[in-house]
Amino acid sequence: MVVDLVVIGVAITLGPLHNSGFILLLGSRGGVRKGLAFLLSWLANLVVVIACVVLLTGGTPPVHHTTPSTAADAAKLAIGVGLVLFGIYRLRRPPRPHKPPSWTGRIDSASLGTAAALAWLLQPWALVGAGAATAVDADLSSLTDWLALTAYCLLATLSILAMELYAARAPGAAQARLNALKAWLERHQDQLVVMLSLLVGLWLTASGTYALVA
Repeated sequence: MVVDLVVIGVAITLGPLHNSGFILLLGSRGGVRKGLAFLLSWLANLVVVIACVVLLTGGTPPVHHTTPSTAADAAKLAIGVGLVLFGIYRLRRPPRPHKPPSWTGRIDSASLGTAAALAWLLQPWALVGAGAATAVDADLSSLTDWLALTAYCLLATLSILAMELYAARAPGAAQARLNALKAWLERHQDQLVVMLSLLVGLWLTASGTYALVA
């Protein structure tokens, strides 16, 4: 479980779409406050999903090869296969110019509530679902599992947390460097999406398959 959560958490935090959107939000009027609203909403989303899983399992992992255990492993396998297929599709698709989403033109006038809602919109739900399926195996009587779940939520938030702190401490320098990072992410968005989809998809496929047959 721990290794799976680390892989999923790293994949979430490296996602180019939400990182580009967050940098754009930080560069808007009142960007640090909007960034904080986005950050807290993003983290709350992860915590709520994990909390729902824990409530369903009662904090005790289901017995291996029972229906709940098999369903969670099958979900992980299905998400992995889906990510691999998506990565192959994006790899074979002819390159096309990226148009900025319509919401980017209204970012300066966005409220804190809109910034918080944007975090839910940009959340990579397939990976969050994979994290939830993995968290089914958490045993809350074990300190190690508590730390693993906490580390997963923090790791999946690490990139936007680092950018928020940087923008708050050194706004001038941060804006220039983050804009350069945003430009790089946009130039390499397709390659990053393909790489993350294939690598994480293959990992989840192997992990789910092993759990089902072992």
